Amino acid sequence: MIGAIAGDIIGSVYEAHSIKTKEFSLFHPNCRFTDDTVLTIAVAQAILTDGDYRRWVREIGRRHPNAGYGGTFIHWLLFSDSEPYNSWGNGSAMRVSPVGWAFDNVDTVLQQAARSAEISHNHPEGIKGAQAVALAVFLARTTRDKALIKKEVATRFNYDLNRTIDGIRPAYTFDISCQGTVPEAVIAFLEADSYEDAVRNAISLGGDSDTLACITGAIAEAYYGPVAQPILKKVKECLTANLWSITEQFCRKYTDLE
Repeated sequence: MIGAIAGDIIGSVYEAHSIKTKEFSLFHPNCRFTDDTVLTIAVAQAILTDGDYRRWVREIGRRHPNAGYGGTFIHWLLFSDSEPYNSWGNGSAMRVSPVGWAFDNVDTVLQQAARSAEISHNHPEGIKGAQAVALAVFLARTTRDKALIKKEVATRFNYDLNRTIDGIRPAYTFDISCQGTVPEAVIAFLEADSYEDAVRNAISLGGDSDTLACITGAIAEAYYGPVAQPILKKVKECLTANLWSITEQFCRKYTDLE
């Protein structure tokens, strides 16, 4: 989960100013957490408490109204009678990583990922994207087997993972869909040799950088283990006290945070 948040923070400055290189300062002076972080932490809070994803996404999301939500989502967030709006956007995938940490078998991970998505992103592609990320996180932490992760995600969700970052990068553009984000984020992880390398791969694609890096960072942390102390320190510095409190509680219960 720290890996997801760090990826979001690192990628935040490149969302509107995309880059096509892996050579950049890991933490730009203007980096910050965005909606990816807020909603990831909201999903974690739901898992820690009552399992009500809708309640906590709306409650914690409303505490941070300027985090950079999309237009349709902010309407859903602010109006009490809002129903799911059939979204296939990558918002369902960027917030789901706590599910991959907290549950202990594939069927439950997929079920809970779908539940976390369908409160807003109830389009089949929105649900599929969330399930793919949660499954990748789960398999990364339980098997440490990239070949298995690739096979399971590609087979279950019909994603083309036989591409390369160098092949994707030249023509890739900003894409907010699950189907145009999740496979690329998984490939960024599969090609990497470390957490940092994975995040650099994701951002170098030049797309929705904070979300790509959030998803890739979530899988990479689960696979490689706890992020480096300087990265953890920066995450703590960037988060509000309340957001860090939930993050710390979740990570002490479900991850290797000491």
